[in-house]
Amino acid sequence: MSLNETPSAQRVHIGFFGRRNAGKSSLVNAVTGQTLSIVSPVKGTTTDPVQKAMELLPLGPVVIIDTPGIDDEGELGGLRVARSQRMLDKTDVAVLVQDAETGQTPEDQALLRLVQTRNIPHVIVFNKADLLTDRPPIQEEALWVSALTGEGIDELKERIASLGKSKDAPRQLVGDLLNPGDKVLLVTPIDDSAPKGRLILPQQQTIRDILDAGALPMLSRLEELPLALEALLAPPRLVITDSQVFSQVFKLLPQDQPLTSFSILFARFKGNLYKTAEGAKSLDSLREGDTVLISEGCTHHRQCEDIGTVKLPRLIRKHTGKELHFAFTSGGQFPENLSPYALVVHCGGCMLNDKEMNHRISKAAQAGVPITNYGVAIAHMNGILDQALAPFPEMRRLIG
Repeated sequence: MSLNETPSAQRVHIGFFGRRNAGKSSLVNAVTGQTLSIVSPVKGTTTDPVQKAMELLPLGPVVIIDTPGIDDEGELGGLRVARSQRMLDKTDVAVLVQDAETGQTPEDQALLRLVQTRNIPHVIVFNKADLLTDRPPIQEEALWVSALTGEGIDELKERIASLGKSKDAPRQLVGDLLNPGDKVLLVTPIDDSAPKGRLILPQQQTIRDILDAGALPMLSRLEELPLALEALLAPPRLVITDSQVFSQVFKLLPQDQPLTSFSILFARFKGNLYKTAEGAKSLDSLREGDTVLISEGCTHHRQCEDIGTVKLPRLIRKHTGKELHFAFTSGGQFPENLSPYALVVHCGGCMLNDKEMNHRISKAAQAGVPITNYGVAIAHMNGILDQALAPFPEMRRLIG
């Protein structure tokens, strides 16, 4: 992804679902005007979900997802079906592709019920309409389309755009807390785990949000933080730090200096700050032998002092004084069954869209497993969670 592109997590995710040979891939190519997916008359040509970030007018930045058939067979086919269904976790708009010649099948009906149960905005399209001489009645909200002739494609794009624009208005990471001219100091450690020559995505997005608010972002490493504070004529409106150095930064700041972390900002941005703050309390009641799941939304090369697999387990063991077990997931992997875990500690989710992040939180709630966030957990274990939540007016009912 180019640094100038909209991050995938902030794009509308449009998933094409249906049986094998219903023409999903052909329809994806027709809607996008590009050859994104391989097309073949052979059933099961699409064996893995294909995702592509692009611009789709009249909607704007989107991620298009082409999926394997929901009626695939055999042991391997069952795995493909499961992968298709997992794509629903991140889908904002579902295009349910059905074969116009075959009509709606039990598999199509089951998929429709699943999408409706999850409250995913969707449109039903009967593809290959060009092959019909007589067209039977269809649902009022369904469309006749043909990937071959282009019939109904423009109407489908308009329908997708309408459903995609019905999402909640975009939220701000931090800009809603700032006034034009406010100074915001960001503490961004540059260590072995930092990407060469650039800042990580949460830092990039936060800087952009501050600029959009007309405020002034200022950056410092931990080592230069005292110099940065000294250079300011007045205290900054807010200090935002990488969670890994939360306690060190807190000790260097005046007692009344508003402080939070990038990870906490993302929990708020995705609408789950209150729930993850409540979940952090479970760190105090972990028992000997409990298993904690640490989950990251991205995949990256692990360093010797990786925050997820090394620093967090060490800090949690020290905080609890218990011998605990730890399990780890990354990227698109997240357990279907959360019952073995006493707690889930999740990253900020900058690489996951709202749909997928909130699905994971809902899954934890359904399993009765508390879930918290890297930054929230670290602040709690350092005894500074109230201070880290204080900048957010909506959190005052939790911190008193």
